[in-house]
Formats: sequence, C-alpha cells, structure tokens
Amino acid sequence: MGTFGTAPRGAQEERRRERLLREDWQAARRQALRWTDAGEDGQRILARLLVLTARGWRLLVTRRWPGTRAPGADVLLVGPGGVFVIDVTAGDEPREERAAALLAGTKAAESAVAALGMSPVAVQPVMVLAGRRAPTERGRILVLGEQEAGPVLLAQRNRLRPASVRAIADHLERMFPEHEGASVDRRAHAASGLPRHGVPEGLFDLQGLRDQPLKEAMGAPIEQWMTFLHPDQVGLVRRDWGGPARISGPTGTGKTVVALHRTAHLARRTTGRLLYVTFANNLPRVQATFFETMAPAVAGRVEFSSLHSWARTFLQERGVPVRLNKDKADTAFGLAWKDVGREGPLARIDPAPGYWREEIDYVIKGRGLTRFEEYRTVPRRRRKVSLSGTQREAVWELYEAYASQLRERDVHDFNDVLALALAEAARPRERPPYAAVIADEVQDLTLVGVRLLHALVGDAANGLLLVGDGQQSVYPGGFRLTDAGIDIRGDRGQVLRTNYRNSGRILDAALTLVADDSFEDLDGVRTPGRRDVDLTHHDGDVVRVTGATADAHDGELVQALRSLPAGALADTALLCPSAGGVSHYRRLLERSGVRVCPLERYDGRPVDAVKLGTYHRAKGLEFKNVFLPRYDAGIANGAQAGGTPAGTQSPQSALERAELLRSGLFVAMTRARDLLWLGSVGGRAVPA
Repeated sequence: MGTFGTAPRGAQEERRRERLLREDWQAARRQALRWTDAGEDGQRILARLLVLTARGWRLLVTRRWPGTRAPGADVLLVGPGGVFVIDVTAGDEPREERAAALLAGTKAAESAVAALGMSPVAVQPVMVLAGRRAPTERGRILVLGEQEAGPVLLAQRNRLRPASVRAIADHLERMFPEHEGASVDRRAHAASGLPRHGVPEGLFDLQGLRDQPLKEAMGAPIEQWMTFLHPDQVGLVRRDWGGPARISGPTGTGKTVVALHRTAHLARRTTGRLLYVTFANNLPRVQATFFETMAPAVAGRVEFSSLHSWARTFLQERGVPVRLNKDKADTAFGLAWKDVGREGPLARIDPAPGYWREEIDYVIKGRGLTRFEEYRTVPRRRRKVSLSGTQREAVWELYEAYASQLRERDVHDFNDVLALALAEAARPRERPPYAAVIADEVQDLTLVGVRLLHALVGDAANGLLLVGDGQQSVYPGGFRLTDAGIDIRGDRGQVLRTNYRNSGRILDAALTLVADDSFEDLDGVRTPGRRDVDLTHHDGDVVRVTGATADAHDGELVQALRSLPAGALADTALLCPSAGGVSHYRRLLERSGVRVCPLERYDGRPVDAVKLGTYHRAKGLEFKNVFLPRYDAGIANGAQAGGTPAGTQSPQSALERAELLRSGLFVAMTRARDLLWLGSVGGRAVPA
C-alpha cells in the first residue's frame, strides 16, 4: 500500500516543481526586458541567470551596458558554488580586450572578498556567449554558451552556505555601487498579463535539477578552508613577491593550506607548469586530492611529488642514468663500517653505525660537500656530538670507503640522485621548466634538495615558495637558507602565529614535551621550544591511559576505538614511532574487526577506517582523533639526564637521539584536533 500511496505524491511533486520552474522563467524573462541596452541576446542570458536567484543565488547587474559602462564585469553572481564574475557577450568569440577587462574585474572582486577571508580560488571569471554551446576554457576564464550557463553554474561543488552567500553579496553590493541587485519575482509576471514563454531548451534539465542534491550528498563536502582563510592568510595567497619567499610558523597555523591556495592562485595567473614538492612519499597524494577538489580548473597544471621521486623522473626524462638501489647501498655502507669504522675512534663515540650513516647522509652528502677541507669547518647543525679534527678525518675516511663501495657496485643512494638532479638542473636552458615551485615541509629537505628547487626557478618573482617550521624537523643535520644562496628579504619572509587546528589542552601537552628543546630555524634564529601562539579552537581533550601490561594497554586502545561515534573512524589516526609498531597494531586492529587504512595508501579521500602509520608518515596531515599507543616507549629512557642506554652511546649522542624522538612525538601529537589519546604500559609516563 505504501508503494501505491507514494507514487502519486512523487508525480505531484514533480509537476509542482516544473510549474514553479516555468513561473520562474516567465518572471525572469519579463524582468530582463528592463535592461534594454543589453539587447535581445543579453536579455535572454540575464533571464537565465536571474532564474538562479529563486534558488538562493544573488545577482548583481551593472547599471551601465556596452558603450557606456566602465571596463569590468556585466554581472556578479554569488551562490553555493562561489563568486562568479560574468561577461555577457553577444556574437562571435570574445576579443582579447574583453577578456582582459573581465580578468581586471575578477581581480577587483577578489580584493573585495579578501576582506571577508575568501580565498581567490572561490572567485571564477566566466564569459557567457549568446547563441553558443560547448563549454570551454580560455586560460583562467570559463567560457559557456548561454544554454550551459544555468546547468554548469548549478553543478559547481558547494563552497558557500546560505548565510555566506547573503553576506558576500551584500558586501559586493556595497563595494561595487555601479552594480544593482536583482532577483526573480513571480508576482510581477502574474500581474503583467504577458503571454507565457516556454522554458528554453537547456536552461535547466528537470531531471538534473532533481538529481543535483543527491550528487552533492554522494560527494565529499568541501571543507571550509578550501574557501575561507584568515584575511592575513588571503593576503599571503595573493601577494606579489619579487623573489624567493618563505612562510613559517608553529604547528597548526595553516602553512600547508596557504601553500595550496597560493599554488592555485599562481596557476590561474600563469601559463606554465607548477611543481609542489615535499619530503614524504604519501603526502603529495593527499595534497593533490585536496587541490583537485579546491581548484579543479587548474589541477592538471600542478605536479605533486616527493622530492626524490621527482628527481628520479627528472633525470630519466633527460637521459641521465639512475641506479638507485637501497639494499645495495645499505650493504655498501655496512662493508665500509666494517672496514674502517667499527674498530676506529668513531665507535668509541657511538658504536651504532646508524649515527654515522646519518652524518654522511645529512651533513656531508646532504650539504653537497666533496672535499675534506669543506667538512673540516662546516657547522654540524642539530648534532650535539662535538668532533675534533682527527675525528672528522675518521668520518671522512668512512665516507670515502662508502663512496668506493657504491662505485664498486655501480649503484646510487638517495643523496646521489639529488646531486645528479642538481647538476642537471644547473645546466643552461632556454626557459625554466616550471613557472613556480612550492616546497612544503622544507625543514625536512637537505641543503642539496633546496638548492635543486632553487635552480629550477632561480630568483624569479613569485618563483620559489618555501613552507615549513624548524620545530617540526625530525631528521638530524640542518642548514640555513643563506647556505643555499637564497636571500629572503623584507616581507618575503612571513610568519603565521594563529593555530587553527589544536585545542589548548592538546597543544599544551605537545609543547610541554619539547619546552626545553630550543631549535634553530632556517633563518638561523634560535627559538625556544615553547612558543606563544594564538588559539581559535578550544574544544578538545587529552586522554591518558596506562595499562598494567602490554595486553591490557592494547585492550584499552581497541575499546576506545570501538567507542567512537559512528563514522568517526574516517577522521581518526593511530600513529606509531616505528614500522614495527605499525605492523603490530595493524594485526591487532584487523583481528578486532576495526577497519584500517595504511597511511601510505591514504590519498585524502574519505574512508571509514583508522589511518595507520608512523609519526613521519603523518607529517602535514591532521585528524579529529589521534591515538598514540605506547607513546612514551623509548622517550623516557632517552630523556633521562645525560642517559646512555645500555652504556652504548655517549651522553651527547643519547641527548641528540632523545631530542629527535621528542620532535617526532611532538609532530604526532599536534596532528590531533579534538582528541589526543596517549597510551602507556606500566611505570611512569613522560609528562605531557
């Protein structure tokens, strides 16, 4: 009975909607006649746009038409899809001067809405051609035929809520007094006595109009940061810089968000390709997904990649052989350590070969040193072990033995790949391969890596943007931008100071961990571990759980995950300091029926599963809920004053290792927005 009862009601609703649509069109057609100077073609296009106002859109129409109006936009249209600056064109393809005038009007609209915190990505120039079909693009401009105008604009992904549409339209009406508001009025048509015009073909497809809400519900809702930023951040997105620039700031201050918006802004104003790089392999996939959602019109012109992956492709495209083999490189170093390191003076400082491998990777090769004379005096930033001249000679002997073993096996390591790419990028060329390069998490790159990126664009205006925070560096070594020949002058060095991610409790717990770990950022300024930051998010909690045994701890963890509200796993991460921990908790969660998505497979699209990975893999990401099981394992012992675990490390190397572990944990803790779960096994947990 229910089936037979609902069918007539559905048909009635469909007929009602069609009737309202026809009334809207008839009223719009009547009202468009008032714009006599627009001509018949212009009136027809304006009527199509006017119909949108019956569905929550706001329309502002110029008071002056061709021949009398100043250059700019005919129409400003504000709706769920953003702000559209529209040129109404009758006749043939748009001329260059019309396109230039439209872009000038778009720039003015961007400036106007920037005061409200709206990003330029939400402002789109559009040309509507009378009597034409087939949507296309003309650089940044979206070109539509008059029949596509309604459906294409309706189909834009939702960016603005109704209240935002009203506020932005009111603001634009004040900022552009030469435009007046207009909306469809069915009563005006009913009283006119005019003949009823039919709904023109293609204005709105009724089935499409009914299906649109379903499509929106099936798609992931666009996040607010994709449209709105703090006005100061919008200023950075739109700013013109005369050379390389840098954006820094404490965790959670929106550096990556600004970088992505800046990338979209540059892509819409250049014709060349753009490169967006970071250190981690998994992060570019997530960033590419966010960017495609945020700025689909230019997504195809931006290349997202980890630096090492990009360098390998770059060399292969230029015919430079790359013989990267991590296993063989590890074997080469192991033999070099056996031959010249294990029984020498280095082992008495720290017998762990990994410490000296890092010395070669980050201090010698990472800085591009090729002569001992360079290494003898180079500052070893973030390394706490002081080395005498004789000890540095021993390190150099180990380095040369390693290099010899690599040559014998005809193999490269990761640092060799960057060095080869730098040599290739430095070759003279007709024009730069990229219009701009954006480097995120720049503090994790080596000096050679930063030099490589600089070589791709040089000191061109708006060419190189470096984004990162020295406090979140999780690798040994370090450098200053001046070492790379990069001069950040005046306002080209910007610091963000407002945390938009973490609640006060979560941030305080993380800062307490690193309060005594001062750090040197890329500008060479020594900064205390506990930095002052403004907070915007105050709802959040830190939950500490201590299990008497490892099994009890893990049981508490599983129970906490199962207790999350329905759908919460999609915004939940479980992070571990090592790959071994990741393997353990993957098995545990899968046995417990908790869905898991490894971070190396996560691409930023919503998936109802716990994101599982290492602290390092989580860099650049954020989640509502973050679980850190056994978070203090290793930290407590390494943090003991002058501690030398098992007597194998010097006090200085132990302190250095403990500081790096705390940096990694700090990064993991600050991924959390609403809930930070800290698990311990017995004993006394690290204060947090």
